[in-house]
This record gives sequence, C-alpha cells and structure tokens, in this order.
Amino acid sequence: MEIVIGTAGVLVVAVIILLWLRYLTRRQKVWRVKLADAIPVHSKFWRDRKLLPGELLYVAIGDSAAQGIGASRPAHSYVGVIAKHLGDKVRVVNLGISGATVRIAIDSELPAFKKLKPDLVTVCIGANDIANLDPERFKRDIHELFDALPSHAIVSDLPSFYFLPGEKKVIIANRIIRDAAAERGLAVAPLHARTKKQGLWGVTTQFAGDLFHPNDRGYKIWASAFSPAVANRLRELS
Repeated sequence: MEIVIGTAGVLVVAVIILLWLRYLTRRQKVWRVKLADAIPVHSKFWRDRKLLPGELLYVAIGDSAAQGIGASRPAHSYVGVIAKHLGDKVRVVNLGISGATVRIAIDSELPAFKKLKPDLVTVCIGANDIANLDPERFKRDIHELFDALPSHAIVSDLPSFYFLPGEKKVIIANRIIRDAAAERGLAVAPLHARTKKQGLWGVTTQFAGDLFHPNDRGYKIWASAFSPAVANRLRELS
C-alpha cells in the first residue's frame, strides 16, 4: 500500500522539525551557561581530591571531560570512574583544564606533570582542536606532548563526533594520535570505536544538554574504553 503525504502533511512535518531544532538550540544555550557555571565547582573538587593520600598515584591530562563537565558530579567523570575502580589506595591528580587544546595541555598541564612520578597516567585531549583543526600543527603538538609522557602512559583517541564535518576531522586527528602513540609504544584507549558503537542511542542518551559533553552514562562509556589498558598497567605494578 502506497502512502502519499500531501502538501499540508509536508508543511506539518517541516514545522515540527523547525520547532524541535529551535527547542534544541535554546536548550543548548541554557546548558552552556549551566555547564560554564559548573567549571569552578569541578576544579575545586579536583584540587581538594589531590590532597587525599594514596599508595598509587593516578595523574590525568585532559580537558573539560577529565574535569567531568556534563556529569551530575565531578566524581562521575571518566577520571572519577577510573579512580573509583582503583579503590581507596589511589591518590588522584587531575590536571585537566576546561577548554584545553593540546597546546594548552603542553603549556599549562605538563609543567605540573613533570614534577610528579605517577604510577598511572591517562591522556585524553584534542576535542577542542577539532573545530579549527590544522593537521600539521596538531601533529606537532601531539608529538611534543607524547614525548613528555612515560612509556606506561595510556592515551586515548578522540570520541566520535557522529556527524559531518566534525567526524571527518576526528578521523584525521585520530590517525595522527595513533601513529604518534605507536612510534612511542604507548597504549591507546579506543574511545572513538567505543563511542561510535553507541550509535543513535548514544547520541540521545549519553550527552549533557549542550550536546557536546557526556553525561554520567556517557562518562561510564568513556571509562570503559580505558579499562583494559588500566588493568594491564595495574598488573605491571603488582
């Protein structure tokens, strides 16, 4: 049976789509303000957290995702989820800076990192480079960052952006990340594959209202991408 949608039906569908897009745009604006207000709260949480003692030192390099922006609590970031699985014996130093690019991580996070002797290191950085991606500059910065890491550091590729043109740029950036990691023998957490696998379900259920940062469910997926490499590192330490 062939279903024919008349002109009126097409107009109704078009109006519904426009109203939905307008709702998403307004929702994004509200959430961007809300998440911006959360930045100092999350930063303070991690400053306080690093003062707690622990036999194992876990250091994270990253951006707002390391800080947990978008989660209901800072501890629900992927860094927090990883730390929780490590138990009470871990001390966490989260060097992540909201809005950080790879260059910002080099200039503002590496100086503090070089003063530490971490047992576990995770690095997830580069999502903020995607909008204005310059592959050659990104490659230089990634190489400079990775050169400063210990051989046991775990680096992740970038998460799926799901839609073009962002996803196309992510694929280019991830090739650079993986090649640089391979040259240095660094373990790579497959964040892109893990997030892309979530598909439309992930797009609709695993993001905060700004449609950029993960929510609690999303951060659990991110943490799971690191889990095998983290487990391997813990076996090396035991």
